[in-house]
Amino acid sequence: MFLWVGVGAFLLPRHVQLITGTNDVAALGLANSIGPLMATIANPIFGQISDRTRSRFGRRSPWILGCVAVGVLALLLQANAASVLMLGISWAGVQLIMNGYQAAITAILPDRVPARRYGTFSALFGLGTPVATIAAALMFMSMPQLADGGAYYVVMGVLVAAALLIVLASPDRSSTELPRQPFDMGEFLAAFVRPLRHRDFLWAFIGRFGLMLGYMMIFTFNLFLLEDFIKIPKAEVVSKMGLLMLVGQVATFLAVVLIGPLSDKVARFRMFALIAGLASAITLGIPLLMPTFEGMLIYNVLHGVAFGIFMAVDMALVTKVLPNKDEVGKDMGVLNIANAGPQIAAPALAAFLVTMGGYTTLFTVGIVVSLIASLAVLKIKGVR
Repeated sequence: MFLWVGVGAFLLPRHVQLITGTNDVAALGLANSIGPLMATIANPIFGQISDRTRSRFGRRSPWILGCVAVGVLALLLQANAASVLMLGISWAGVQLIMNGYQAAITAILPDRVPARRYGTFSALFGLGTPVATIAAALMFMSMPQLADGGAYYVVMGVLVAAALLIVLASPDRSSTELPRQPFDMGEFLAAFVRPLRHRDFLWAFIGRFGLMLGYMMIFTFNLFLLEDFIKIPKAEVVSKMGLLMLVGQVATFLAVVLIGPLSDKVARFRMFALIAGLASAITLGIPLLMPTFEGMLIYNVLHGVAFGIFMAVDMALVTKVLPNKDEVGKDMGVLNIANAGPQIAAPALAAFLVTMGGYTTLFTVGIVVSLIASLAVLKIKGVR
């Protein structure tokens, strides 16, 4: 998450500014438009490949380490991009490779965690977003000059350290004795569609996609939004954005810590996801009623709580609807499209909405998307 937050929310918009000399919404949309398809495809493909991997180091660890190594090289290329086109191509490469990393990471929960602890461990996964965002906000608040490019190298170091920590602290089991299946291209491709035929899996996919999209459309456009809609002076916008992200993510952090264990205790995951979706839709209306910095403060706190409730139970909810326990990497990869896709596609969609109808349209569409996601969560029948 430190990668998506640090690069997607801070470094990419600033990199576009340095290249073009302006707040070029279209250029930011272009830089973000190349990678979504590649990243969306990568998640389930890497997930299925990791399911089929047989090595003494296990199924997930080789891909965690390998994807981070290649991802760092792609980030190095992006840090030195001198045109919007090269920035977009290199960012697409980073997304492609790091979605392979993400696919291996998310398979750890259904692989190794007992069902009675899903809520608690889902919360641990959910903490990744607020912790990464708080760290990024503090970094850019205290050292705003890092937004000019130095933070790329901080992100590289964090990625390497995180991968080593995961692999060493929770070592994978050898997979050499697991049955080997002969490769069949038709079966390989059909496997991606198969889980979507399960009703609860499909509704969980739609719910996650909508909730993430409603959140990320605003989150990834915060810098331009504060300058152009809230009218924050350019000299203050980075520090003000950092403050908003900090208070919002502290609220998210507290909600995750509280709701994760509570959801295990009451054995309710769908209920909390529904509350999160409805609360998200309501809070997205705050900046429309109060287009001021104070209004954005209130929005970030309340929307942070709503997003924290969702993050606390999201992994537990989707793990409960997995149709095949022997294909968790691939199926979690399919579900990760609903997580990674909005993070990557939201800037391009937001750029289109702002260009066509301004920031009022952006918030209005966010409200509608969140309500649709809430309806999808309500349709899940196999999880309480």
